[in-house]
Amino acid sequence: MSHETGQEVTLELLGLGYATARGDALVADVSFHVHAGEILAIAGPNGAGKSTLVRMIAGLMPAGSGEIRLGGRPLTDIPITERARSVAYVGQSEEPDGRLSVTEYVALGRLPHRRALDARAHRTAVAEALAVAGLSSLALRTIGSLSGGERQRAKIARAVCQTPKLLVLDEPTNHLDPRARGDLLSLVARLGITVIAVLHDLTLIEDFASHVALIDDGRLAAYGHPQEVLSGARVRETFEVDMHRLPHPFEDRLLCALDIPISRPINRPVSRTGPRPVPSR
Repeated sequence: MSHETGQEVTLELLGLGYATARGDALVADVSFHVHAGEILAIAGPNGAGKSTLVRMIAGLMPAGSGEIRLGGRPLTDIPITERARSVAYVGQSEEPDGRLSVTEYVALGRLPHRRALDARAHRTAVAEALAVAGLSSLALRTIGSLSGGERQRAKIARAVCQTPKLLVLDEPTNHLDPRARGDLLSLVARLGITVIAVLHDLTLIEDFASHVALIDDGRLAAYGHPQEVLSGARVRETFEVDMHRLPHPFEDRLLCALDIPISRPINRPVSRTGPRPVPSR
């Protein structure tokens, strides 16, 4: 079988499963294909098995059953160093050493390539990753001095420095403000490689991802294009909230909005006229 070259890679999950020592299934019989260059968003309720699934895809934990194929090859047959050059992972709980400079941290992505690159090629690769992430002006800053959005971009730059064929992200927009979320996902979408990202914010998926895998109770509930998978009925059934697609007021596209109910105390007054004016002195 011929394998993909360059930045193209196809991922196949064949009956993937994982259970705890007590026999509780965290992931059960998940199968799908992610073709070269596609962006797959993995969505689902808390505790559905999303993080377990992407950690298996990244090779950070063994699959209990089934098989993962990367570029037509079983992931378990790919040597660790070669795998590190093909798959980059950014976890939600990863906290870099705040004393490192941004350049030093991003350069860690070159570790799988250290025997193949001379010093000049190494510096070039790091500089290019910083530029892609828009961090060139912050190269000498310490990681600890960055904002949350800048720190997330540094993590992406470190992953880009690996020159991966597959980028795996576990909740990359967690704890970011709305503008930083958009900037980060725009950065990832422009990389031009195969991406798998766990996302909690359903309203971002349609503009970001080409496909969605909806995971519920460890199983694949639906797979396909965002509008098909995240239908109003399926979102209501899975997440117990309503999602609406509304016409954008200025552009020819739809906006996704979640109707999230908030229960108020019975005697709490609800303002419907805006804030009261401040009395003049």
